[in-house]
Amino acid sequence: MAGSRLPRQLFLQGVAAVFMFAFASLYTQIPGLYGPEGILPARRTLRPQGKGRWPQLWETPTLLWETPLLGLDTAQGLELLSLLGTLLALGALLLHQLRHFLVYLLLWAAYLSAYQPFSLQVGQVFLYFQWDSLLLETGFLALLVAPLRLPPRHKHAQGRLAGVLPHEDLPFWLVRWLLFRLMFASGVVKLTSRCPAWWGLTALTYHFETQCLPTPASWFAHHLPVWLHKLSVVATFLIEIAVPPLFFAPVRRLRLAAFYSQVLLQVLIIITGNYNFFNLLTLVLTTALLDDAHLAGNSRRKKTPSSWPKALLALLALLLELAVYGLLASGVVYCFGLEVDWEQHSVHSKTTFTFHQFSQWLKMVTLPTMWLGAASLAWELLTALWRWTQVRGWLQKFCAAVQLSVFGTATVALFTISLVPYSYMEPSTHGRLWTGAHRLFGTVEHLQLAHSYGLFRRMTGLGGRPEVVLEGSYDGHHWTEIEFMYKPGNVSRAPPIVAPHQPRLDWQMWFAALGPHTHSPWFTSLVLRLLQGKEPVIRLIQNHAPRYPFHKQPPTYVRAQRYKYRFSKPGEQGQWWRRQWVEEFFPSVSLGDPTLDMLLGQFGLQDKSPPRPRSSSSTLAQALRWMREQLSPLEAPALLWGLLGTVVAIRVMQALLGPQSSPRAKEEKHRPAPPEDSVAASKQASPAPDVSSDSQTPRRKK
Repeated sequence: MAGSRLPRQLFLQGVAAVFMFAFASLYTQIPGLYGPEGILPARRTLRPQGKGRWPQLWETPTLLWETPLLGLDTAQGLELLSLLGTLLALGALLLHQLRHFLVYLLLWAAYLSAYQPFSLQVGQVFLYFQWDSLLLETGFLALLVAPLRLPPRHKHAQGRLAGVLPHEDLPFWLVRWLLFRLMFASGVVKLTSRCPAWWGLTALTYHFETQCLPTPASWFAHHLPVWLHKLSVVATFLIEIAVPPLFFAPVRRLRLAAFYSQVLLQVLIIITGNYNFFNLLTLVLTTALLDDAHLAGNSRRKKTPSSWPKALLALLALLLELAVYGLLASGVVYCFGLEVDWEQHSVHSKTTFTFHQFSQWLKMVTLPTMWLGAASLAWELLTALWRWTQVRGWLQKFCAAVQLSVFGTATVALFTISLVPYSYMEPSTHGRLWTGAHRLFGTVEHLQLAHSYGLFRRMTGLGGRPEVVLEGSYDGHHWTEIEFMYKPGNVSRAPPIVAPHQPRLDWQMWFAALGPHTHSPWFTSLVLRLLQGKEPVIRLIQNHAPRYPFHKQPPTYVRAQRYKYRFSKPGEQGQWWRRQWVEEFFPSVSLGDPTLDMLLGQFGLQDKSPPRPRSSSSTLAQALRWMREQLSPLEAPALLWGLLGTVVAIRVMQALLGPQSSPRAKEEKHRPAPPEDSVAASKQASPAPDVSSDSQTPRRKK
């Protein structure tokens, strides 16, 4: 593959941005979710098991074990980790010097510390989403991609060191493999789930209306013609199942075509749905398909190859490219029976294969896709080995050999580990997988290094969007609805734009509506906190007190109703939704009610050990409380967009000032040029060009 120095830097910046959004979003919700007065207090989660310090840390790898040493409780420790993670990610996003191995190690360890203890406990569902797992896996790859040393200060030094890192593309290849696993599995599970909406190509006629947090654009997308919805489902299958193998194509233009198809899909999802930082993280992964020439805008017309071998290679690459496009087009037409109706100005489509045929095809291709990944990795290893042979100087060569050995072993090990969750989508292949891979995966599974993925497996709400509406009352007869900031409630309110923030309570309310309340034990605790009038939980529902109907006095009674929501039809003025009452979701209860006490006891949510008074008012704890007081008036999306605005403003200032205005630049201007022999040596040690993917570019004569 061609040079990837710029894509790696773009990847590291993107990962830093996603970590910044994830930490900041989580920080705003900690008191209401995990605080002493939260829905699921963190003090119930981390309890020493009488094991030694290191065995305990290995079994549950989280830095929150050390918070008592700082005079903090578990929730305060989580706040500290989130604040430090936000600031560290912001620094890595702005400063090139902070895009270092140690910084990304700290970011990964901090997010693992927040994720691990709360995702493994009964009822601790607020940190158990696929994008949290994806961020942890991506974050670990980022610490391998990040340089082990700080970048040189001077450009001449960078030139001399350009060829002494033969291993640097190996971890970045794992990013491409992760993107392949994510997209291919997400497409496959839609069909293996036997969901009638996906098989009937009608999923998008429901999706925009029934997804967790729609955007205003979702209403308009929902009312597009049905034939366009069905054609969009076909395009989704094409992008998620047929295109991902092109991530490993030897022809550069095929990889770029695959890149732009993935970008198109993610951008459309961002416009029509609030999926927090997930789509941004997927876009970050697509940087592994780019190269330096493309990012540098090197789009000048290429000259005709000067020698017949290069001309033949260019012709073969062009024929391969045309064959791939033709195969994709004919395959889509055949598998989905595409027919153009010129009279109706539409395209008809239907699934022409059966579940059995698809299962046989999946069984046939799952193992070859693993071998495709292995072959691509082998090529990367051979390329790295060739680059190592070009390193000059015995000391540099020895250091490069050590790094290549370490990173090569780590890359092969992570690839082997990832085969286990990847094979979950095809049981027979999973059973035939090498037992050593299973043992290796089992050893490090708790470190969240590899996961199985499968987004939008089944369409829900085919008969209307189920929605839980909480109600409060002072007398048990007159009820007032409790409206959330983000999820649908008031039929006259437009769907908000929330991303990249993830309101985790609103998301879980969406899942709770899909079944009885007993399937969501945390809901009983939410009702209890509302009856108690706990401010941290109320802020999850309405950040501004006057918008909460019971801000002066907690309700005496609380209950919940289940409704079916549907988007309003065009022409209905002043309404975005229509709704219909279905049933009672949670019975009317009050404090001391036997039903409430029974449910709390059944789910183990009773406050058997009420929060102890703080024995230590440390300076750090006071600083955390002061910071919370300053930031609590801000709504989470405003805080996240404010961080993004800060980054943009600083970048604009840096661009306006320019590199020439800095003292270092002036020093570089008057520094004598390096000797020609050192420049020549650095050129000889530079990575090998990607002949197969850029064969039409003639090699520049020396």
